[in-house]
Amino acid sequence: MLERIGNCRIVEEVASGGMAVVYRAIQEPLGRTVAIKALKSSAASEEHVITRFEREAKSLATLQHENIIHVYDFHRERGALFIVMEYVQGIDLYDLLEKCGRLPYDVAAIIAMQVARALDYVHYRSIVHRDIKPANVMLSRQGGVKVMDFGIARDTSFGDLTEAGTGIGTPAYMSPEQVLGDKLDARSDIFSLGVVLYQMVTGKKPFVEDEKRSAMHKIRLEKHVGARKLNPDIPRELERVIDKCLEKQPRDRWRSAQHMVMALERFLARHVEMNHHARLVLFLRAQNVITQLEAEEYLNPSGLGGASNAAPTNMQARHTVRAGMVAHGVTFGVLALMLGLIHVAPLGATPHTSVTINQTVGRGFIRLHAYPWAKVSIDGKPQGETPIDKPIELADGKHTVKFEHPWYVPVERTIEVNGATPDTAPVVSVDFPKEKITTLAGKTVPPEIGDALAPPEPAPGGGK
Repeated sequence: MLERIGNCRIVEEVASGGMAVVYRAIQEPLGRTVAIKALKSSAASEEHVITRFEREAKSLATLQHENIIHVYDFHRERGALFIVMEYVQGIDLYDLLEKCGRLPYDVAAIIAMQVARALDYVHYRSIVHRDIKPANVMLSRQGGVKVMDFGIARDTSFGDLTEAGTGIGTPAYMSPEQVLGDKLDARSDIFSLGVVLYQMVTGKKPFVEDEKRSAMHKIRLEKHVGARKLNPDIPRELERVIDKCLEKQPRDRWRSAQHMVMALERFLARHVEMNHHARLVLFLRAQNVITQLEAEEYLNPSGLGGASNAAPTNMQARHTVRAGMVAHGVTFGVLALMLGLIHVAPLGATPHTSVTINQTVGRGFIRLHAYPWAKVSIDGKPQGETPIDKPIELADGKHTVKFEHPWYVPVERTIEVNGATPDTAPVVSVDFPKEKITTLAGKTVPPEIGDALAPPEPAPGGGK
């Protein structure tokens, strides 16, 4: 293995493909970690491969976007070619799909939207990627999404090295016009992104070779199976986004990547009420791609310099507040109605029937409450998850109530049951953020960000 390239010290090899090897290195003058893409000597003997490699470096060097890998430098040493670029710690989408099978639809939509933003940026600069696939989409540990490998991208500022009638790309992710070797525009990348989004939410590619027909034949001539037939949990709105991407005729697809971005933004506004990067971090944590400690470091504003630097309260917290206000409003409304009935009842002199709960002698009732929520057990017996509406009947005497939440240390309360009725049942409660219950990593959760650390609602779970 090489030891140095320019001013970079090679640390290790991290990936290898047909034409290039990628190393992790330290750029010593700046002390930063970089990735170095080195063209293999076997590929460097072909002139068009060398030309493509140089063009990739030049094209990427002009692009500055949060969803695109950044290029720092280009080296030609001892007849070998090297691209020095941004090093992203994380996992590529191909490996993530191999690990999960399929992704929750909200996570898939977030990833697709960020890829679409990258495509909109490059399309505006007359670049067509031509190889959008899971292996070329990187998810960082902080929840960012990066598009990489512009090795076969078409940049109109250079001549096209692809001969007319020649299909170039990865077969399963090609557009119909790409299969035919026609001239491509931005809508070809939109088709490929549709294939990736379909695979993310269903765990399967929409066009797969079988004994009778090749994948490329199906891409050109056959309609894909609807995503909801493979995964009924997918909202129809997201299925329509996918279907529009996968139209055979370019004119029938999204007019631009920006239109696709807007459609996904509308969808996510209704389905993800928290920061999108945070949602990806929580998902990566659930898949053990990152640790609990890393997740807290990325999510906890206090880890970024204190509450003064914290981002505004996310949508999930605001939703909790709104829900609480609605609940209070309903409660007051019900109380007002009951008071009205009490005053009106004597006028009608109509007998009524009351519903009572029979209470056994030597037993009493308690109510349970936890914020944001918790799994509750009493004396080791599971009682379910809060909110629990009905009072719980217990034998008189001492009992141990345990509250468990995945983001906090479990809390136990010792209570005394003494013949309370359902109406007078005491409330046993725990408020994890307010009471500053420590997280599992041992950090105190400030009350103002307690909502932000609560995990999202469960989504359906889970490819080169």
